[in-house]
Amino acid sequence: MLDEQLRTQLSTHLERVTQPFELVASLDDGAASRDMQELLQTIAALRSDKIRLRTDGDDARKPSFGLQRTGSAPRLRFAGLPLGHEFSSLVLALLWTGGHPPKVGQDVIEQIQSLDGDRHFEVYMGLSCHNCPDVVQALALMAVLNPGIRTTVIEGGAFQQEVAEREVMAVPTVFLNGQPFASGRMALEEILAKLDTGAAARDAAKLSAKAPYDVLIVGGGPAGAAAAVYAARKGIRTGIAAERFGGQVNDTLAIENYISVPATDGPRFAAALQTHTRAYGVDIMDLQRADRLIPAAQPGGLIELQLAHGGRLQARTLILSTGARWRNVNVPGEAEYRNKGVAYCPHCDGPLFKGRRTAVIGGGNSGVEAAIDLAGIVAHVTLVEFAEQLKADAVLVRKLQSLPNVSIHTNAQTTEITGADGKVNGLRYKDRATGAEHLLPLEGVFVQIGLVPNTEWLKGTVELSRFGEIVVDAKGQTNLPGVFAAGDCTTVPYKQIVIAAGDGAKAALSAFEHLIRTPPVAPAPAVREAVAA
Repeated sequence: MLDEQLRTQLSTHLERVTQPFELVASLDDGAASRDMQELLQTIAALRSDKIRLRTDGDDARKPSFGLQRTGSAPRLRFAGLPLGHEFSSLVLALLWTGGHPPKVGQDVIEQIQSLDGDRHFEVYMGLSCHNCPDVVQALALMAVLNPGIRTTVIEGGAFQQEVAEREVMAVPTVFLNGQPFASGRMALEEILAKLDTGAAARDAAKLSAKAPYDVLIVGGGPAGAAAAVYAARKGIRTGIAAERFGGQVNDTLAIENYISVPATDGPRFAAALQTHTRAYGVDIMDLQRADRLIPAAQPGGLIELQLAHGGRLQARTLILSTGARWRNVNVPGEAEYRNKGVAYCPHCDGPLFKGRRTAVIGGGNSGVEAAIDLAGIVAHVTLVEFAEQLKADAVLVRKLQSLPNVSIHTNAQTTEITGADGKVNGLRYKDRATGAEHLLPLEGVFVQIGLVPNTEWLKGTVELSRFGEIVVDAKGQTNLPGVFAAGDCTTVPYKQIVIAAGDGAKAALSAFEHLIRTPPVAPAPAVREAVAA
């Protein structure tokens, strides 16, 4: 079940277990149960003095296993094998149950422990889903820390009938006490915010009390992280307010074109960005959505950033690196059937459509790559492209055309995503050459038509292009003094990670130059010391 390298890694991790606990398996005669028993026997054997395996479990989901400290009932259960992207979730669950402290702040631990009432979370995940581990690990930790919380992690591919009955068509999907709770990637703090209604007001007050920054960066993707590192290295007070640290990178499966890094994946790259940024003492304020920018009243004055929950931050210079998000096709049915057949991540949600008919909207690299990936899982893929020909790289187009279960329609305008009984059942498109209307019967639609900048909140304040991008000059300067911008939210061409990182560094250097050339209305000590040095 585990190769020698994984056994060695797991053995090293399990040395941190300090409290005895049991793995209680509920098994049947199937092959999956035999695989689970083999996995659990391996785990128990690696730390037999602390971990005991029992196979007398009676849970209705088989195969599954619960983790329980001796003398207590299991509050955390895995249904199906937690391998693939979820192997790390299994390792952490073993460590936390075995007494190893989690790497979260004490304030977060206390917030989890203070939640009252009984809560049973059921989270459906996919082994190929890179968005799922964050949710799985958050809910697992909550079950370990709070006796009123139970969490069941369910591998969708192993329980397809259950997935169909509950109409789970995207992962991760979370139910709370049997009712839909959330769908999509969520951090632990986001989940707590939904459960603890007073958290937003407390956070707003805490942020509003912070001293002004010399450089405040809005957005934590490659551009924002690079800007933070370059600014902090100048010895000035630097902060980042990010809605989701890592940005789009979190949703990228493979990264193979970042110079000096031959191959990595998005979540790993995003984690490295945060580690590098924290190493320079940058004040990272994650899960913060910007709502309004108020320019400085006079040269050298403070710029104000208002946040969605009411908090306010001030800075002498501001760098906007809010990135972009997947573009919607904006046809009837898209919003209505989101996560009910309409999806945006083929890597995450593709396995849920195994053996079904799907469509991909978009003929660029992302769309063609999605169609190629899906073709290996689903019954049939239809690619629908508005232009007269596919825009993807020739090598990808040739690969797509070679697949037997793929149909390609170019010069085709998607007009509607149809559905019945709460889920997708078809896609309508119009042949732009003849005007003829067509209906494709199918169960899933993956939208892959590019990006839209996250700049709506800046309209009327910062100059934007007709595409909504922030207009910048060669130094990243916007039309507002002291306000700079970098990355995918700007007019800089070619939306690439390496370009965004370079733009972030350039914006930080420009911001520092602005600081030393613009006398402050109320001098900031950190800047005075940096300039004097």
